[in-house]
Amino acid sequence: MSYHLLWLFVVAYPGGLFAGQDFDVAAHYSKQEYRIPMRDGKRLWTAVYAPKDGSQRYPILMTRTPYGVMPYGANAYPKRIGPSRKFAEDRFIFVYQDVRGRFMSEGEWREMTPEKDVKRGPNDVDESSDTHDTIEWLVRNVPNNNGKVGLLGTSYPGFYTSAGMIDAHPALVAASPQAPVADLYMGDDAFHNGAFFLIANFSFYTFFGKQDNPEMPRKEKRFDYGTKDGYKFYLDMGPLINADEKHFRFKNPYWTDIISHPNYDEFWKARNILPHLKNIKPAVLVVGGWFDAEDLSGTLKTYRAIQNQSSGIDERLVMGPWVHGGWQGGTGEKLGDIAFGSKTAEFFRDEIEFPFFRHFLKGGDDLKLPRAYVFETGKNLWQKEEAWPPPGASPVRWYFRANRKLSEDVPDESSGFDEYVSDPGNPVPFFARPTLDMAQEYMDADQRFIEGRGDVLSYKSEVLDEDLTIAGPISARLFVSTTGTDSDYVVKVIDVHPKGSGGPLSGYEELVRGEPFRGKFRNGFDHPEPFRPGEVEQIRFTMPDVYHCFLKGHRIMVQLESSWFPLVDRNPQIFTNIPTAKPSDFRKATERVYRCKDWASFIEVNMPPNAERQGGR
Repeated sequence: MSYHLLWLFVVAYPGGLFAGQDFDVAAHYSKQEYRIPMRDGKRLWTAVYAPKDGSQRYPILMTRTPYGVMPYGANAYPKRIGPSRKFAEDRFIFVYQDVRGRFMSEGEWREMTPEKDVKRGPNDVDESSDTHDTIEWLVRNVPNNNGKVGLLGTSYPGFYTSAGMIDAHPALVAASPQAPVADLYMGDDAFHNGAFFLIANFSFYTFFGKQDNPEMPRKEKRFDYGTKDGYKFYLDMGPLINADEKHFRFKNPYWTDIISHPNYDEFWKARNILPHLKNIKPAVLVVGGWFDAEDLSGTLKTYRAIQNQSSGIDERLVMGPWVHGGWQGGTGEKLGDIAFGSKTAEFFRDEIEFPFFRHFLKGGDDLKLPRAYVFETGKNLWQKEEAWPPPGASPVRWYFRANRKLSEDVPDESSGFDEYVSDPGNPVPFFARPTLDMAQEYMDADQRFIEGRGDVLSYKSEVLDEDLTIAGPISARLFVSTTGTDSDYVVKVIDVHPKGSGGPLSGYEELVRGEPFRGKFRNGFDHPEPFRPGEVEQIRFTMPDVYHCFLKGHRIMVQLESSWFPLVDRNPQIFTNIPTAKPSDFRKATERVYRCKDWASFIEVNMPPNAERQGGR
């Protein structure tokens, strides 16, 4: 799901925000609206835009969404249609559907509808069956279709695309889950390593609520925060329970559900679509962005699940330098202060997405796409790989050392640690400027704004004398102790630009990847355990992939802190059920991070075979 309201609009709006002048949809397409019956009798609202030229047959390209298929009405046309202008001009039959229980569709909407592997009767329905039934109706009833269907969607519609590939209708020949939600708890929108993504979920659920009347679709109102400073708003809100008591007033069951399950229990396990992505038949184009603050994890896990569970299919991965849905509109030339040297989004739309669907749906030119088309940040180059991660990558460990050094040399000291005091009343901010949403540019933002804080540890390498590229996931292993009984640990990998260039990136501390870990889940996300104050514990977790080059003259920095607010909710630092914690539960704690022979904390990265090794140490 997308939490930035602009991207809510993008993923919902037929045609997205493709560049150039508006395409005159009404001049070239006829619109029909249908209530398509499902096997259990519920009817799903579906808008069909077909080319007015009926002299040939066209493939169907469909998106299913919980965000509404506006504009409603047989004579109401959007200004744009299709994923990009090329699609609109090349002529497809475009289909947009309100999923079950949303806007004009009947039935009950469920968060990440659990998949039913075995369907014993017409009342056993899920998103894969709804997609199957819709396609069956479309190919039988929409005039001039060529019997081939493509499916795509971004964010929550990406989840519906993934679901539609399961037990797919034979007419579904190509699908593109883009930034798909895959496992809400395990790294997607709701929780990251057990830590709740507060600002994202609050802003989403104040917008996304239960709909009771499918005959009267309504536009959700924007929540009034009463301030432009999200850090202040959430700190003043107090413990997480106050969100319901002060703001939702227990009237949004989706918010209540999500905070009522802080552990990885059956509620979440049933909503994990990844185990069901097996025996997939359509060709698949998985698309995501390295700076996707919402569903980077879902993208990479979807790609790997299909790869591991469906043999012999045509599956490809595209990863660009984009935020959530950032390939759908605009040029993709920069994010915040970081420029990428080319119009990456336009390149994707024209040279990857359009040829993919045209090839499989219309029998277009031979598809000259690699298995993985991935953008290497730092060097700002598109790379073609035969697989992802690149085969033959070698793991390299960067150890925390004394005097805040970062080195490949294993510590040989018998003892050693660094410490800081973490205060939930003064949490480390995640972004330099006041923001009420999950400002997506935080994903590569300059980290110098937290310099001087005593509750942040920074470990730096020597200046690199050669370029150094890392590709794939980043793993962290920390040895820690706390005076509390629970703590969070945020690990950030940073590219430190050299000073003296005179430009905006002089001395810039560019975030490459950052992830939190809630300490009580160190032995299992369904089995929280308290810390014993002062006892050394090991924490291991994996951060989402990167493809980044630290250029010659730069430094590598790893930062560690125990709050990232209000991106992540505050940990009271005592072992408790955080969604019901009281103000008195929030306490300061002294955190120690160990860097000695027996307790060597480090992060592990992967260097592809052609990458230069680090010269300086």
